[in-house]
Amino acid sequence: MPADPVALARDLIRCPSVTPAEGGALDYLQGVLQNAGFAVHRVKFSEAGSADVENLYARIGTSAPHLMFAGHTDVVPPGDEAAWTHAPFTGDIADGQLYGRGAVDMKGAIACFVAAALDHLAAHAGKPKGSISFLITGDEEGDAVNGTIKLLRWAAERGEHFDHCIVGEPSNPAALGDAVKIGRRGSLNGTLVVAGKQGHVAFPHLAENPIRGLVKLMSAIMAEPLDRGTEHFDPSNLEFTSVDVGNRTVNLIPGEARARFNIRYNDLHTPESLKALIERRCAAVAEGVRWRIEYLPSNSWVFRTKPGPFVDLVTDAIAVATGRKPQLSTSGGTSDARFIKDYCPVLEFGLVGKTMHQVDEHVPTAELTALTAIYRGILDRYFE
Repeated sequence: MPADPVALARDLIRCPSVTPAEGGALDYLQGVLQNAGFAVHRVKFSEAGSADVENLYARIGTSAPHLMFAGHTDVVPPGDEAAWTHAPFTGDIADGQLYGRGAVDMKGAIACFVAAALDHLAAHAGKPKGSISFLITGDEEGDAVNGTIKLLRWAAERGEHFDHCIVGEPSNPAALGDAVKIGRRGSLNGTLVVAGKQGHVAFPHLAENPIRGLVKLMSAIMAEPLDRGTEHFDPSNLEFTSVDVGNRTVNLIPGEARARFNIRYNDLHTPESLKALIERRCAAVAEGVRWRIEYLPSNSWVFRTKPGPFVDLVTDAIAVATGRKPQLSTSGGTSDARFIKDYCPVLEFGLVGKTMHQVDEHVPTAELTALTAIYRGILDRYFE
């Protein structure tokens, strides 16, 4: 009998693995993969200021070519569980839909590539013509400190070499086969800080209101687009996400005003060039304003996997299974592919992302079956 991706996904959903809790999800995968002949390693990483995180690496085969599937079993919190029609961690199936936190992002895809690998192995006497591995973290929805980035380093130190990777993030906007992610924009976070002088609102001449300067600088930063986009990437964009003066009263001029922002940037920029651009815009209008920008460390860099035989192989398998030629996309947010691209070419292809992170997150069971067939097609082509 072929492996059942719906049952695998249901059992994974029943593991309450809200970041950074393992929740039994890696225990479950370990049992399934070991029974199929994979060598499984559980690795925990720690770092001051971040939660300890458990990760899993499994491999079958010892030779090239080596295809890795990567993903995460951790999920975002369900929020108000009373708002769910089906409880977030019971894996209910109703009207052809599998409900639960992680159904789309991304326990469903993990179930599909595990099922596809089991079926491929069953058709080839339990051994691939090369190597298949799974790199699974519990830290993708968190701060991404003790997960994939360290697990890749751990694997490389053991002598592991990857030829190609597929990440199972939900890549399709509307229907299975719409898009393959071949890259991502980078991300940079900062806080614009304007200093003033605290005082009574009735005596403004004795104070200096930093909000005036903050508004002036924010306007200058947003006055013009950062760029118009490139051949392969959407335009870079800067969004202010909060403004805070720490003021709980209405008759006090604050001493400081802060505005947080995020920039999603394309291949025209680096973090350093963006910082210089933003600071030039501020300096041009900052006469009499005392300001600075505090940047957070970033591990989200722009990257793109160049089209070639591997991209063609994946898109052909998708087209055969769905009848759609997928778009090669670089849109959306970040993923752990940003770490993997330093080790091998990486693509992202998973489920339709319409309900990810929402109340009543769900996926059609037929879509799980279809995605499994796509992954199986990729495996069969890859190891021909």
